[in-house]
Amino acid sequence: MDLTTDYLGLQLRSPLVASASPLTGDPDLAVRLEEAGAGAIVLPSLFEEEILSEELELNRSLEQGTEQFAEALDYFPRLEGFSDAGDRYVMRLERIKRRASVPIIGSLNAATPGGWVRYAKRMEEAGADALELNLYHLAVDPARTAAAMEATDLELIAAVRDAIAIPLAVKLSPYYSAIANFAARAREHGADGLVLFNRFYQPDLDLETLGVVHRVELSRPWELRLPLRWIGILRPQLGPGVSLAATSGIHTGLDALKALMVGANVAMMTSALLRNGPEYLRTVEEELWAWMAEHEYQSVAELRGSASQAAVDDPAAFERANYVRTLHSWSTPSHLQPSART
Repeated sequence: MDLTTDYLGLQLRSPLVASASPLTGDPDLAVRLEEAGAGAIVLPSLFEEEILSEELELNRSLEQGTEQFAEALDYFPRLEGFSDAGDRYVMRLERIKRRASVPIIGSLNAATPGGWVRYAKRMEEAGADALELNLYHLAVDPARTAAAMEATDLELIAAVRDAIAIPLAVKLSPYYSAIANFAARAREHGADGLVLFNRFYQPDLDLETLGVVHRVELSRPWELRLPLRWIGILRPQLGPGVSLAATSGIHTGLDALKALMVGANVAMMTSALLRNGPEYLRTVEEELWAWMAEHEYQSVAELRGSASQAAVDDPAAFERANYVRTLHSWSTPSHLQPSART
């Protein structure tokens, strides 16, 4: 059984990829993920807010009291440099790269072009085999159009692409008004692959304190349906030259199979590994292998795209017809059915 796959031009021994999480940022746990069968490892994201926050806090601390006490200007020695979140991220990438033999993919969570080009270059210099660029923001300005938002994202993709030579994947949100169009344009601006989808964590409200509560909710298998639909649609549109990764809702080998069959090159896992540990990857691979053997598939390449929109008997099932048929599939329970007298 040949489980190898191509992703972003990289040859992976397995389509199961450990996506960004606390597990992938620890060198010891990264080694365990590799030993359990991960085809590649995506490091946790470096966020723009982390770097800016540290810089602002440092400047605030160094300037505190300078307006009240003249001697404070010379109290501290001149600061030649300091290690920020970006520096620590690059050092961690280097440590993991030294210990792991599978491809290591760096991750940037960007909002503006700015200094991200510099950090993209630094990740490449540190040995990253590829880069995953996360586009994560909310369109909250009523004066800013969808076209303007998309233009900014495409500008960011092009800027990072021009800065590095390693493969570039772009992790999208599902909230673009015309996903198929934006996916094609992202490819034109330099994306070698797309990761579907970025998972937005919604804030909650504490009714006692009236404060906003930030809470991580791990994914559930049903969340795979959205990336399944769009990968199935995009695979025939973008062609085999564009890598597609499915993420969110992949918890078993059967979930990974669904992603591959609609056209994904890899199935990325986070929540299932956080719940069950790195070694759970072995169980997922065994399920994947057993199903392929039972159904006489010899390789992942043979399996990939066999159920995409272009391959199925009913292509409309991926589009609006899916909504209509899903509603009609509901069977009313007996206790809710009208009585014979009515």
